[in-house]
Amino acid sequence: MEQALIEGRKALPQCLPNPPVGCVPVQAGSIIARGYTNAPGKHHAEVMALSQVEGELSDVTAFVTLEPCSFHGRTPSCALALVERKIGAVYVALVDCDPRNQGRGIDILKAAGIPVTVGLMSAQAEQDLSPYLIH
Repeated sequence: MEQALIEGRKALPQCLPNPPVGCVPVQAGSIIARGYTNAPGKHHAEVMALSQVEGELSDVTAFVTLEPCSFHGRTPSCALALVERKIGAVYVALVDCDPRNQGRGIDILKAAGIPVTVGLMSAQAEQDLSPYLIH
């Protein structure tokens, strides 16, 4: 998750008004891609990272600093993108307080049978992200 936080910091200021999210997929203990939120209308962190690897990802764990989005806004749902790629597991630092999400992204992942762990390095993620979150 520490590496995902570092990725998220790379998003600023281009990502605004979106939060600076980072995503790092790990396979067999090694980082296989890195992603962060791009400018509005461009890739979110998860999709940026997924675009760097091919095929099914059932043996890959994604570390994401903020809950993957459940809704289609300027970009499609990141939670659904992770489901489509059959990600093996997801660690989320913070649940998104945006009323359009608030646990729905996690629910999408869990409904697809993907194990989700919430709260890893949450204090540091909150410090990085809280100024940019919709409450």
